[in-house]
Parts: sequence; C-alpha cells; structure tokens
Amino acid sequence: MQKITALHYETMKSVRIDLADGMIYKMEELDSHQVGEDLPIVAPGLIDNQVNGYAGVDFSGNELTVADIVKATTSLWKTGVTTFVPTLITNSTANLLRNFKIFAEAMSHEEVALSVPGFHLEGPWISSKEGFRGCHPTAYISMPDLDLFQNLQAAAGGKIVQVTLAPELPGALSLLDLCAQQGVVTAIGHSDANGSEIRAACLHGAKLSTHLGNGCANLIHRHDNPIWHQLAEEQLIPTLIADGHHLLPAELKVFMKVKGVERIILTSDITYLAGMPAGRYRFGGADVILTSDGRLRSAEQDCLAGASLPLLIGVENMIRYAGCALSEAIRMASANAAAAFGWKDRGELLPGRRADLILLENSNGNLMVKKTILNGKIVFQT
Repeated sequence: MQKITALHYETMKSVRIDLADGMIYKMEELDSHQVGEDLPIVAPGLIDNQVNGYAGVDFSGNELTVADIVKATTSLWKTGVTTFVPTLITNSTANLLRNFKIFAEAMSHEEVALSVPGFHLEGPWISSKEGFRGCHPTAYISMPDLDLFQNLQAAAGGKIVQVTLAPELPGALSLLDLCAQQGVVTAIGHSDANGSEIRAACLHGAKLSTHLGNGCANLIHRHDNPIWHQLAEEQLIPTLIADGHHLLPAELKVFMKVKGVERIILTSDITYLAGMPAGRYRFGGADVILTSDGRLRSAEQDCLAGASLPLLIGVENMIRYAGCALSEAIRMASANAAAAFGWKDRGELLPGRRADLILLENSNGNLMVKKTILNGKIVFQT
C-alpha cells in the first residue's frame, strides 16, 4: 500500500493518504508532531475538457498517429493534468472521420485509456460570422447534420462526450436532442445566438458555455448579446480560459461572482504550440503568431487562435486575478468538470475515488507540479 503525506489543498492541514488498487483507500488528518516540514500540497489531478493538442502534436492535423496521442497524453501529466478530452475543431469531413478513428485506436493504450474518458467535437456547426467563428476555417463550417454526427460518433467508437455548436443554426435543436439521447454533453460556443435561441438550447439540453467571453465578435450589442444571455441561464456552466490572454481579470471576477465557484469550469483550449518558441506557425489551416508571453493569435485577423498555456496557469490566475482560494481554483479545474460530465470516479480527494493526485509546491503564487499520480501509479515526478 502506497502512503502519501502532504498538506490537503482545501484545509492546508497535514494528511496521510493510503492508496491501494489504484484507489484512495483511506485518508486521515495528522497531528503536527507526526509530520516533518516542507510538505507539498496534495490535490486531485486536473481535468481539462478542451485540449486541441500538446507537445508538438496537433489533434486536428492530417498526419496524426496513435503514437502522437500517447506522446501528448504522457506530456500532459507533467502539467498536473490526469484527465483530458482531446478536441477536434472545424475541419473537412474526411479529416474528422480519420482523426476520430485514430483517437479510438489510441484508447487501446493504457496511458490514453486512463486519462481520456472521451472526445470533444468543436464545430463544424458554428457561426460563420467573423469574430464569432474565431479562427475556425470558414470553408468547413456547415449546418448541423445528424447523419454526419452519427458517422463521426461511429468513427470515434461512441466516445464523443462533448459537442460545441451554435444553437441558432437550422437543425441545431434536433442535434441537441440526439446528443441528449446519447448522453453527450452539449455546449454553446462560437455562437451569435439571441436570448430566445439560447433559452431554446437550454430546453433541449445544452449544459455548458464553451470558453465564454471568447469565440465572440469584438463589436456586439451592449445589452442584447450572447454573453449576457448565457450568464443568465442558470443551467449553463461556463468554461473559462484563464490564461491571462483570453479574458480580463475583471471578467474572471464577474463570471465567478455570477456563477459561483461550483458552476465554473477552467479549461486550457491548449494547442500543439504549447512550449514552442515564439514565432510564426500554421494551425487550423492558417498562419498564427505565438508571442514570448504565450499569446497565440491569428496572423491575418484580430483574434486569438487558441492557447499555449497549460491548465495550471489558469488555476494560478484565478487566485491572482479573481481573488479565490487555492481550493476554489483547483475545484474549478477538477471536481466541477467531473461533476458536469458524470465522472464520479475522479475529481476529489475522497476514499473510494480513483487515485489521480498531484503534489504541488507553491512558490509565491507560482504552482509547480512535483509529482503526478494516475490510478495510483507515479507517472511523473521532478
């Protein structure tokens, strides 16, 4: 039986956690005389529901391989992410079918199967309007197609667990119904929907708002716009990219005050360019520019083109900018996502949950991963 002694991320009190058979078997608080100094912080492994690629691996790329997915998975462990949802963005039907098949094949590898509960399809059923489409390629944006979704789901081995779409499009509500029947979580994103269209989407099962505040035009009506309407819908849980580039500190504060700590999910929207040197690259069929501070933007228009900073940066920024506690920021990057998707085996430090843990060092607000444990096994340590 493996034993871990650390500071609990919620109480900052010393605890001993016993792990057995890949599970948290027992956890007990310790007296101060039972422990030494300089203990790390123990927290649940982070859960990221929107990962477009990592470590040079582009999940939407035309040359994606199973080995690439294994590489991205094991590399993400170093950032404290133990569960993530590989995401395919708007692309040709041939590309989507091919890459979902590659995703499904990769699930035969234990590393991937333990970390990947399913896949996320973002587009091609999104708004084609400039600004709202973000940097999704216009040529492949289309109307919701139930037959195409069924074909993509078959290619994915039934593992598409999230779909992001624009509910104002013809046929969107029927697709929302189909996803609900299959237990697929649906999200509003890259959308110029009005209030009644957003309300209708919620009535047809929409549950999330994909990267709220982004995938939106710079010029919108100050009152009647999709941000206000999504915030007003109690059942919608916004996912937020808190990387310091996608949202202002004031937005993070407001979103947290409106929705509350338990109704926000932090996501990274990270791309294969994470960790790459600053420069000009190709992503999503277009030229993008990565700056030295991690900002990734289109080379052709005034919009962001995904992200390059891992989820743990978002945890730091929620503490720094929104003024929340470490325990609250970690909850937004772990337990809340697990609850939204119904993953009851992970996301919290409780006996009976899967032993997906991270040990952190907090150096003046900068969080560093010292060890990552997946299913009770150490998969990364410094």
